[in-house]
Amino acid sequence: MTKCLVTGGAGFIGSHLVDELINLGCEVVVIDNESSESHEHFYYNDKAKYYKLDICDIETKNLYKDVDYVFHMAAESRIPKSIENPVETVDTNVLGTTKVLQFSRDAGVKRVMYSSTSSGYGLKNSVPNIETQPDDCLNPYSVSKVAGEKICKMYSDLFGLPTIVFRYFNVYGERQPIKGQYAPVTGVFIRQKKAGESLTIVGDGEARRDYVYVKDIVKANIMASTAEINPEYYGTVFNVGTGVNYSVNQIADMISDNQINIPPRQGEAKESLADTNKIFELIGWVPDGNLEKWIEFNK
Repeated sequence: MTKCLVTGGAGFIGSHLVDELINLGCEVVVIDNESSESHEHFYYNDKAKYYKLDICDIETKNLYKDVDYVFHMAAESRIPKSIENPVETVDTNVLGTTKVLQFSRDAGVKRVMYSSTSSGYGLKNSVPNIETQPDDCLNPYSVSKVAGEKICKMYSDLFGLPTIVFRYFNVYGERQPIKGQYAPVTGVFIRQKKAGESLTIVGDGEARRDYVYVKDIVKANIMASTAEINPEYYGTVFNVGTGVNYSVNQIADMISDNQINIPPRQGEAKESLADTNKIFELIGWVPDGNLEKWIEFNK
């Protein structure tokens, strides 16, 4: 039986991955310290084994024993908190990632899948965002996640540990966070509509984002874990998006006409759009989710 370890496996994306790995007949171990404040609650699968530990804890090392594949999704992902406490963010996202990689290396793990962020493209890069564009990190969160990418590359090049690096664009779907200013706008708007509140549109609402369905993220991870990939691509970035984007106004109009505008946030890209040629050509991944249909069904 294939054994998989998922860090952050009780959260939004991680819990969907755990469920699918279980469906595929894998033995699944989850490390999650359940520190995220964005979630209403955490999610568990009765057939997986959960350990409420921090990825930085040395005691997690034994959990990598006999693991075939590691899916590293745990992170300090709240931008405001990363600005308030950059040391904690770097501890989790840089030191924590290094420990995940070292423990994987020590245990002889076959491949590590690392979850990063499209925020690494920042403000300076034009769309569509392609993996060869330079980094433009605007806050401790994006700096620390991109640092994790480079550590993955180093572990592949120097130590021979196969790693796959994903930059997710705006992920939506069931179990998405609905609290905090950086929660996915799809979830926030649906929650506001169901509560009879006005949809709060940031700025002029013309910011455009590439929205990718959570189960497509899961599919990318699982496909990448066993795909035949030339080792020269280990540790390099793969975009995970749809190649289509929507404005905030378009999303709002799909949900409710009860809308208000609130002040814009500083340091946010006006537009994101993934170039997905690389992940299609090398892994064979294409997205299945349809944002408009999902909103219509869930609003």
